[in-house]
Amino acid sequence: MVRAAPARKHWIMKRHRSGFVLALLICLGTVVSGMAPASATDTEVVEAIERHAHPLRTVEPRGDTGDLRPFDRMIGDARVVGLGEATHSSHDFFAMKHRVFRHLVEEKGFRTFALEASWSTGLRLNDYVLYGTGDPRRIMRDEFQRDYRLWNNSEYLELVEWMRAYNRRHPQDPVQFMGDDFAYNGPELYDRVTGYVARNHPGLLERFNGLYRGLRPTVPAGEYIERYLNRPLAERKEMAVRTGRALELLKGAGGEGKAYDWAVQHATAVDQTARGYAFDAEDPAQLAAAMLYRDGIMADNVAWWQRHTGTKVLLSAHNGHIAYVPDDPQHYPKVQGAFLREQLGRAYVSVGFTFDRGSFNATGPDGRLQRFTVGPAASGSNEATLDRVRHRDYILDLRTAPAVARTWLSTSRPTRSIGTDYPEAALDIALAASYDILIHLHRVEASRLRDG
Repeated sequence: MVRAAPARKHWIMKRHRSGFVLALLICLGTVVSGMAPASATDTEVVEAIERHAHPLRTVEPRGDTGDLRPFDRMIGDARVVGLGEATHSSHDFFAMKHRVFRHLVEEKGFRTFALEASWSTGLRLNDYVLYGTGDPRRIMRDEFQRDYRLWNNSEYLELVEWMRAYNRRHPQDPVQFMGDDFAYNGPELYDRVTGYVARNHPGLLERFNGLYRGLRPTVPAGEYIERYLNRPLAERKEMAVRTGRALELLKGAGGEGKAYDWAVQHATAVDQTARGYAFDAEDPAQLAAAMLYRDGIMADNVAWWQRHTGTKVLLSAHNGHIAYVPDDPQHYPKVQGAFLREQLGRAYVSVGFTFDRGSFNATGPDGRLQRFTVGPAASGSNEATLDRVRHRDYILDLRTAPAVARTWLSTSRPTRSIGTDYPEAALDIALAASYDILIHLHRVEASRLRDG
């Protein structure tokens, strides 16, 4: 695969740009965590959390889910539940998402799993989940490249195959898969738009083909993203102008019913990709604007899906996206969770993850994707105190915690927030301000990545 210039590498899914030396200091700090004596206040906090926490039996998506019944009460009547991850590639986060989704499907009527992946990727996987169209292994290999390569893992494959098996048993009440992101939209998406135009507004088809000229992918996803980022900025802006004109042309032509609504949304997704790449990634202010745009349109897409399908949605993304407060406001001025709360109110619930120790996959300083292992969380961090609770893994409702715990949870302190690259410095996060619910895991292991 052709690699982008360093300043552009993985700028879509990359979570943070922290100093390397600071990150090393954080890593060294984890070696001696737990050695500092706990204060009485810390002990009171731990005891309060213990009284309020609900232990988890397992993170694996099999067997009885009675331990998740308290979670049902916590989310109430939410229509969208954002479920985060403290790393972008640990088995335990992905497995727990699968387990929670199964439980919510069976007990709370949820029917959509939404992933931080491109809109057209979601459509391809949804065709498999609903109708058995295609091979999920090939779809994941084709779609999860470059910025999305960490999603090509055994855990998500198992989830997708479970969804297909569920739909074989429940063809009249199926589960669905959606992608809410923009970094790559495949040729099928353009075909859906132009196909609708050909059937309903044939006189406009030639104009649509002209406006979409040079945009329909003809190379693999990773190469397409790479080539797009390396186009001159002026050319990328001109492409965004054309996709915007196509969208307005379709809206101006008018229509009604589901077919029209979906065609407009597909054209919107095409436009989102072009507009997302029309920012100057070399300019820090423009890069922050791009991240603001990205989180906003991901929220828009989830809210649109929820309204138009009428299904309850479990949204999977990084902690930093499903939260209410940016953990890195310099690079992420406002995040998806905040946008969703504005659109859905209390019908959106945010669930964050923390962990004490373990492993994950990430890109190292040498540019290679590799496995990293971290020891116990550093003294003074959120995780160090959370891991002193006697439950190995547990769920905690941050909104109803006892006062002493609530005060502690509302205070910013170092917290791991690991994205596509590592080392990453811990960020100061106030858990109660960022999430409604927290799932703490004692240990995580790296996700099982797939080569093909």
